Amino acid sequence: SLLGWSLGGMLSTILVSRYPQRFNNFITIASNACFVQQKGWLSAMPKKTFNSFYELFQQQSALCLKRFYGLQCQSDQHERDVLKFLKEIVSEEKEKGIDKGHLAWSRGLELLAEIDNRDAIKSLEVCGLHLYGESDQLVPVATAQALKDLNSLQQVDVLESTAHVPQLSCPALLVSKVLEFIKQKSYHSDERYHLDKQRVAKSFSRAAKSYDSVARLQRQVGQNLLNVLPDDLFSNNLSTNNLPSNSACPNQILDLGCGTGYFIAPLANKYSNSELIGADLAQGMLAFANTKCDKSVTWLCGDAENLPLADNSVDLIFSNLAFQWCEKLSVLAAEIARVLKPGGTLAFTSLGSKTLCELRESWAEVDDYVHVNHFISADNWQQDISQAGLSIQHFDVDHCQLDYRDLRHLTDELKGLGAHNVNSGQNKGLTGPEQIRALIQAYEKYRNTGGQLPATWEVIYGVATLNV
Repeated sequence: SLLGWSLGGMLSTILVSRYPQRFNNFITIASNACFVQQKGWLSAMPKKTFNSFYELFQQQSALCLKRFYGLQCQSDQHERDVLKFLKEIVSEEKEKGIDKGHLAWSRGLELLAEIDNRDAIKSLEVCGLHLYGESDQLVPVATAQALKDLNSLQQVDVLESTAHVPQLSCPALLVSKVLEFIKQKSYHSDERYHLDKQRVAKSFSRAAKSYDSVARLQRQVGQNLLNVLPDDLFSNNLSTNNLPSNSACPNQILDLGCGTGYFIAPLANKYSNSELIGADLAQGMLAFANTKCDKSVTWLCGDAENLPLADNSVDLIFSNLAFQWCEKLSVLAAEIARVLKPGGTLAFTSLGSKTLCELRESWAEVDDYVHVNHFISADNWQQDISQAGLSIQHFDVDHCQLDYRDLRHLTDELKGLGAHNVNSGQNKGLTGPEQIRALIQAYEKYRNTGGQLPATWEVIYGVATLNV
């Protein structure tokens, strides 16, 4: 979700219109399609008024900003308190020296005059909430209906007796409207399966110390993936600009969803002339990995769907059983294509939709809550990766069954992995003893001839290269 106020809202609109796949929704506050009146858009500041304002800034910037702050709170229900707060900002600006920020202020004013977002708003497919102040002297309240007429998908709301700075005038009301909108506009087709990324990160952070002791499947699957990759992967790699294999230029390897850093050493040993980056959503995992790893590694805390890395910066992305914690597969694939160098390689494993099917079906006999994480089907992976501009070199689906003494053995392992239920559709209350007994009874029908309870893990293996 992206939120922008005033000019920030105009810039947010441009960003969302250009990269709609990156956003679930967005919110603007006291923002206009055109800040200055244009032909066909009169719900804005008259051009003559704006030009006078801009000239005053060039001649007497301090006086201009003082008037600007006054206009922001004029006619607000809390005008006196808001104005007092803004005057303090003016004083701080004077102490810092307004000249230091003169170019930034000047460019901001120029953008207000230049930006015309009408076409961008018309084309928007991302849901937006646009909040306006009833008493706003800078963005007329009539803008609310004018924007709604441009795109019916966009929601508008007017805050009574509020001017241009509702975040100072009525913060509690503003926050409640923003949160209500975000909650309503979750992008997932089934709201019950919406993943809370913060909870995912906290869950894995708590499991950092216990993870390696119970990660038998993760180790086996990761080693299988490593074995698929050739030792001479970089010998004729276009992503290194056709440098010979003995070049001093190191290859950039990203272990995405590195967890405790278990595969950092094997990657370093397999590709010795490389710089390694370990990235994970969970800060606790990275902290633990840093204490255990004796290799030179750059650790990054970040989301695979929004990587803190430059375009065309990585030669190999290695990811072992991490992508199942992403929801927008198309966004993930686009991010991978963005950070890979042309000819670069993606090697990944993930979990398919049949994972833990026995546990899911057993819970379904108990209640209608979500108790097992939802995973993307294997068919979707090939399609989205190819559409992002990668050529699939290897793709395989394997069904592994691990045996457990009893249900507690399975749930303890999931907890130790940090892989327990983090969906919004889970039961918010305590699971009672009657429900647990019913679950145990339902799962018993799967007990095999060896006296063990099986759990299915559908593992997806994929290797792809970015098209040149």
